[in-house]
Amino acid sequence: MTRVLSVASECAPLVKTGGLADVVGALPAAMAQLGSEMRTLIPGYRSVMKQAKKPREVITFDALFGGPARVVMTKTAGLDLLLLDAPHLFDRAGTPYLDESGADWADNAARFAALSYAAAHIAQNGADGWCPDIVHGHDWQAGLVPEYMHRLADGHPKIPFVFTVHNIAFHGNCAADQLEVLLLDEWRFTAEHFEFWGQISALKAGLTGAQRITTVSQTYAEELMTPEFGMGMDGVLRARRNDLTGIVNGIDLDVWNPATDPEISPYKTPRAKGVNKAALQAEFGLAQSDGPLCVLVSRLTEQKGIDLLIDALPALLGRGGQLALLGSGAAQLEVALHELAAQNDNVAVRIGYDEALAHRMIAGGDAILVPSRFEPCGLTQLYGLRYGTIPLVALTGGLADTVINASPAALAMNAATGVQFSPITAEALSNAFTRLCDLYQAPKTWGILQRNAMKQPVGWETSAKAYGQLYSELTQG
Repeated sequence: MTRVLSVASECAPLVKTGGLADVVGALPAAMAQLGSEMRTLIPGYRSVMKQAKKPREVITFDALFGGPARVVMTKTAGLDLLLLDAPHLFDRAGTPYLDESGADWADNAARFAALSYAAAHIAQNGADGWCPDIVHGHDWQAGLVPEYMHRLADGHPKIPFVFTVHNIAFHGNCAADQLEVLLLDEWRFTAEHFEFWGQISALKAGLTGAQRITTVSQTYAEELMTPEFGMGMDGVLRARRNDLTGIVNGIDLDVWNPATDPEISPYKTPRAKGVNKAALQAEFGLAQSDGPLCVLVSRLTEQKGIDLLIDALPALLGRGGQLALLGSGAAQLEVALHELAAQNDNVAVRIGYDEALAHRMIAGGDAILVPSRFEPCGLTQLYGLRYGTIPLVALTGGLADTVINASPAALAMNAATGVQFSPITAEALSNAFTRLCDLYQAPKTWGILQRNAMKQPVGWETSAKAYGQLYSELTQG
C-alpha cells in the first residue's frame, strides 16, 4: 500500500471555490480502489473547523508564521483529513483567498507557506504514527512544500514530491524581502529554484522542486510549454518536459449520476431529459422554444470566454436557441449579461453559485457551453457528457482531450460527443452555434450525440491508474 499525503488549499465538500476542490475531494476514494491510502491536508478555515467531526490533535507548533498552530486529524465527509488549525491565519471571514471586500488577503504568502511547512513536517516526521511515502501537492498553495522538505531534512528529503498544476495562471508570488519571514533559504533564491523576476514564486518552487510534475490534461501539458499558455513558466516546463505528464481529471460518478441525482427528475436515457428541460425553463422564466436550450455554469471572466459568448450569442438566439446562465465574476460582465437578459426573453441570468441549481441546469439543458480561452481540464463538459447535455467547447486544454467534435467523419463513425470551435474567437463561436442548431434540428443525429455522450468514460478509473503508476515509479525508484 502506498501512503500519500495530498496537500491543497480546498477540498470538496468542505470548502470549494472551483474545480480544484472537486478533484482533491474525489481523488482519495479513486486511489483507495487501487490500494493507495491518501490523507488530505488542507487549511483549517473557520468553516472547515466547524464541520470537522471529533478533531484529534496530532501535531503542535508553538509558533508558525505569526502564531501558535496545530494539526488535527479527523474523518469528515468520508475523507481522512489533516487540518492545519492556525487561527491567526485561517479563522476569518471571507473566502480562502479573498477578504470580505474581494481583495487578496495581504498575508496569503504566509498563510499557504504555513500549509506547505506543515506538509513538510509530516513528510519528515509523520503524524500520529502515520508516515507518507509520497507528498502530492496541488497548485501554488502547496508549491513551497519541496523547499521546506529540503530544509527540514538537511538537504536530503526522505520521500518524493509530486506537483500538480491545475491552473498555471496563479503563481503565488511575493516580495524577496519575505525570505526570512517565510523561513526560506536565501542561497536557494535563484533562477534554478524559486526566484521569478526578482520575486519569490511558490509555483516555481513546486515546478523546480518536484520529482514529477503533472497537469490535468495532455493537451494542457503541451500548451504549458509554449509562451502563449505558459504564463512565464514555459521555459521551466520545457526544461522539465521529461518529468511532465498530463492526466485528465475525472468526476465523482456517484455525485454526478442522472439516474440517482436527488436534485432532478432522474433518467437513464436522453429521451427522459425533457421533463428536466421543461422544469428548468419554468425556473428561469423561459418559454418553450424551437432551438436548443444552452446552459453555462462558470466564473464570469474573459479567461472563460464570457465576452466572446456575449458577442456570438445572436447566432444562437436567431435560430430560436436559449441561454440559461449561472455564475459570478467580473462586474462589467455581470452588468453586460443582465442587460442582455433584459433585452431578450430567451436569455436568463442568475448571478452567484448554487450547487443544486447547477445539477438542474446540466440535467435540463440541451447543450452546455465552455468557450474558454484556455482550460487546463474543465469539469463542466464532463458533467454535460454524463448527463447527455452536449458540450460546445473551445479547442484547448482538457476540452480538446475530452470532447469528440461532431465532424462528418466522427458522425459517420457514431463517435461524436459534442461541438468544438477554433480559433477561439467570437466569429468561430458564432459558427459553432450554427452547427449546434443544425445538429439539434436533426433529431436522429442529436439523439446519437446524446447517447454517445452518456457512454463516455468520465470517472476516475483511468486517471487513478495513471496516478498509481506514477506513485509506483517514484516509490520503487
